[in-house]
Amino acid sequence: MRAADEAALHRVARRRARQDVQRKERVDVRYSVDEKTDILAEARRLGLAGAHLVGAIVMAHLNGDLTLPEQRTTTDDLVDELAALRTQVAKIGTNVNQIAHRLNAGADPHPVDTAVLAEAGRVLTLARQAVAAIDTTADVAATQRQAA
Repeated sequence: MRAADEAALHRVARRRARQDVQRKERVDVRYSVDEKTDILAEARRLGLAGAHLVGAIVMAHLNGDLTLPEQRTTTDDLVDELAALRTQVAKIGTNVNQIAHRLNAGADPHPVDTAVLAEAGRVLTLARQAVAAIDTTADVAATQRQAA
């Protein structure tokens, strides 16, 4: 699965809000054993019920938030790739923070710790700048898509 597809699916599946009134209407759909297995595996990976995942995707499509593969534009792909990239860069920042925390946790410092902490601070600053640039770029792309 491409990062853009994964980001779009995750965004859509998490967006479907609970309602005050229980949903009671049903639409029956038939899947092959393999399709059902894939749906349930993806739902588990996202921490959702299978029905919630399917419902969220269908409603997102009906609301214009999720296009079928042949309806996607390059801007849709760009925004979703940027979302996936942002997640990856943010994880780098988290890892650098953990390294810095470990080095600052006490104990006897090693001579190299000062240099590692300085480099960690530099990398963390770069990661934050990258995340901000990605956010700005994704916002501009999404805004231009909505205006089109």
